Parts: sequence; C-alpha cells; structure tokens
Amino acid sequence: MVRYFSIILTLLVVLIVSIAGLRGCKTKRPPIEIFPDMVRQDKVKSQVPSDFFADGRGNRQPVVGTVPLGYAAPSSSKMSSADGSDSVMGGAYNAVIFSGSEGYADTGKVGTNWGTGIPFPVTKETLERGHDRYEIQCAVCHGSTGTGNGIATKYGLVGVANLQQQRLRDMTDGEIYNTVANGKNTMLGYGGVIQVPDRWAIVAYVRALQRSQNATLNDVPDAERASFQPTNAPVTTPAPSKP
Repeated sequence: MVRYFSIILTLLVVLIVSIAGLRGCKTKRPPIEIFPDMVRQDKVKSQVPSDFFADGRGNRQPVVGTVPLGYAAPSSSKMSSADGSDSVMGGAYNAVIFSGSEGYADTGKVGTNWGTGIPFPVTKETLERGHDRYEIQCAVCHGSTGTGNGIATKYGLVGVANLQQQRLRDMTDGEIYNTVANGKNTMLGYGGVIQVPDRWAIVAYVRALQRSQNATLNDVPDAERASFQPTNAPVTTPAPSKP
C-alpha cells in the first residue's frame, strides 16, 4: 500500500513540476500545437507583410466602385414606395451618398463640434421610415416609447438609456447620429447595418418621440386648443338636500 502511494505521489510531483515549473520560460522555437492556433493560420492581416502578393503587402486597394459600410450604392440610392415610385424619402438618399468627405451628413460634426439639424428636409415619409428602422434596430432595447424598457431589459440587459431624459433631449442631433453609427458605452455601433440616411431618419423619429412624450398644451394648434378641457379643475359635489 505504501509503495503504491509513493509511486502516485512521485508521479503527481513530477506532473506539477512539469506544468508549473516550466511556466514563464522563453524560447524562440515555435510551440508544439496539436491544433494550430488561429493567430498563426495562413491569412492576410492588416498592416502586416504578406508573401502571397508580389509587392509583399497584405493590405490591398479596394475594388473599384467599393462603397463603404452604411452607404448606398449610386445605382440603388433611392427607396421605392409601395406603388413603385421613388418618393419615400424624397431626395434624402441622393443627398447623402458617400462623397469621400467628412461633412456633417457623414459625421454629425461641424468642424470639431457636434452639429444640430437633419441634413435633408424631414417629411412624413422620413418619420415613417425612421419609425420603421427604430422598431427594428432600437426598440428591442430602448422600448417603443424610448423609455429604456425594451424586451432586452427583461432578460438581464442593464444600462439601457432612457431617451426621454432631459440629458438626451438636450443632446445635439449630430451626437445622436454618431451614437447610432458608432455606439456609446455598452451600446455597439450600427454603422454597418444602418445606412446614413436611415440613421438621420432615426434621429428625426427620436426627436418626434421625445416631443410626443413631453408635449404641453402649448404644442397644440390654437384652432384645436379650445377643445381641450383642463383635467385638474376642482370637482364640486352638490350639497345634500334637507329633509
């Protein structure tokens, strides 16, 4: 019994020394890998030389006509409505096709500061498009009313911004656009799946959503304001009649 215990103890000590005692040793020899790590597989890496190409460069020039993520190709820059006409967003898509510049429509910035305003006329169709994109991409977290109570919060997602808070109501349109495109804090960017005009349509819809949840009687047109009765008027009850 003692002999078996000694053998097991010796093997255990050798195993521990082999694993722990050799940690930290440096060698120029390549590691022995049964399954090669993906880091060392044959592939082209950015900013790294490559023997695959004659000029030895890994990075290649984009194919002629390549359109950056988030931008519409010139041949498909218009959106068609249900009847087939190209009027859903007016000239919005044509106005923000990627131009290679860093203007307000592409970045949300004017110089080094965030700008305010939508870079094309906002129409009913624009808001409808923004509503459609918001419900697909944003409502799952921020909720249909923008209060940060989307379905994702029911499954443990925390830190979702309430778009109705004053801080975000005061935020410039350009910064909201940048948040949609590039993300902020725990929110990932949607620049790769939401095209530039759709980002602005979402910004326009968010503004309308904020206005709808923070409206006052002064926002009602004068012609319709008279039809509203104050809800805080005192309620009077008739005095009981004497027998």
